[in-house]
Amino acid sequence: MRYLEIFKQLNAIPRPSHHEERVADFLCDFATRLGLEYDRDAQNCVVIRKPATPGHENATPIVILNHMDMVCVAEPGKSFDPLNDPIEAYTDGEWMRARGTSLGADNGIGLSMALAILEDDNIVHGPLEVITTTNEEDGMTGASALSPDFIKGRKVINLDSEDYDTITTGAAGAYLQIHHLPLNCVTAPNTKLSWFNIDISGGRGGHSGVDINKGRASATTLMWALLSAIGDDDIVNLADLDIGNASASIASQAHAVICVEEGDAAQTIKAREDHFNEWLREEYGETDPGVRCRITPAEPRKHIISSDDVDALLTALEQIPQGVVAMSNEMPDTVETSNNVGRITTEKNEFTISTHTRSFIENDMIKLGEEIKEIFAQEGASTELIMSAPAWQENQHSDFLKLTSDTFNDVLGWRPRMVAMHFVLEAGFFVQKYPGIEMASIGPRIVEPHSTSEHVNLNTCSDIWKVTIELLRRLA
Repeated sequence: MRYLEIFKQLNAIPRPSHHEERVADFLCDFATRLGLEYDRDAQNCVVIRKPATPGHENATPIVILNHMDMVCVAEPGKSFDPLNDPIEAYTDGEWMRARGTSLGADNGIGLSMALAILEDDNIVHGPLEVITTTNEEDGMTGASALSPDFIKGRKVINLDSEDYDTITTGAAGAYLQIHHLPLNCVTAPNTKLSWFNIDISGGRGGHSGVDINKGRASATTLMWALLSAIGDDDIVNLADLDIGNASASIASQAHAVICVEEGDAAQTIKAREDHFNEWLREEYGETDPGVRCRITPAEPRKHIISSDDVDALLTALEQIPQGVVAMSNEMPDTVETSNNVGRITTEKNEFTISTHTRSFIENDMIKLGEEIKEIFAQEGASTELIMSAPAWQENQHSDFLKLTSDTFNDVLGWRPRMVAMHFVLEAGFFVQKYPGIEMASIGPRIVEPHSTSEHVNLNTCSDIWKVTIELLRRLA
């Protein structure tokens, strides 16, 4: 299929969030090659406009929405520079995967389909606008900054859904914050010390929205638990800390460098590794069978982080919820509110900690986000609000959604469920900016997005392609 060839081209272009310039160039060049009109805004969002198929000029204009960025994560030990290295995709039976990294099927497959539609003059459609936004995965700054006249259409097919058998008709809001907690480095104690690397890896990670209720191991929680347990018995000095890969992912790996005084404390460190791994097997044997902790000798450091600053971080983390906060009373088996601590790093003179709060109830989302901010403030941190994205709920009885459902039924022989999902879509911003807009979000089956296990089912890609083409014909 042509869209798979285009997806291969996309994966040759590095496109992590905040670094979409090259893929935006690719989209503009794509439009120029086809002789199509396009606009590119200051955030590098691109809209490409294609006139209607002859005879369908008076049809309702249709918008196809995708985003161009992806969550870039790599397996421990994988040599991968997300700003320069391509994604190495390969086919495994009916699935497509990537070698040692996330795949970028979220949302690269949908974008590739939209571009293939622009390229194919045999597809029947009305006036068409293909809009591709930036930084969807880490702040939605592209969608939030769109001008009111960037698109004209008010019926939107969003190809950024991951549940093949559903039409997504609602999405949670998101409140993404970065907390800056000061740290001071001091000279390491002038005593005989034993230095250790602590590495937690092998967790499944996953999407911090759709996978948040699956009981998976968060490396953030695990590292906090291990450091706290060691600190209960021995004086632990922390020299370095690096947890997680992305704000929108459940952290699957963590690294710390610590030192303790030689003697009994050093002797018990390796024993703690065995005890902790035994606990991991008992606690996460079903959800994360590969998660492990390794404690190995480390090279001595000249400096450590002051114990007061380490205590401040651990005190804050102890109070912050990780995972599901509340389930919905109105939507069975649906997470209503959650929080994920996705990334913690030591940079210069501060810890930086990302918290990604989601909820279908905006007031609850903002309240929890502000409570988290206050917890960090009490420990001396400043907080930067990166994103406050509104929730979105479509009218499930609209003619547009009925037509979409009927098209699934007629093309594939089954009718999809209509569901609200605990991930964040840009739809809320579009509803705010473009009055009267209607949206149906569909897509192939993408498993484990935002993780190194991400894979997409190629048969469902083919089915979504057929549905989209027929839906465009019926709308024309």
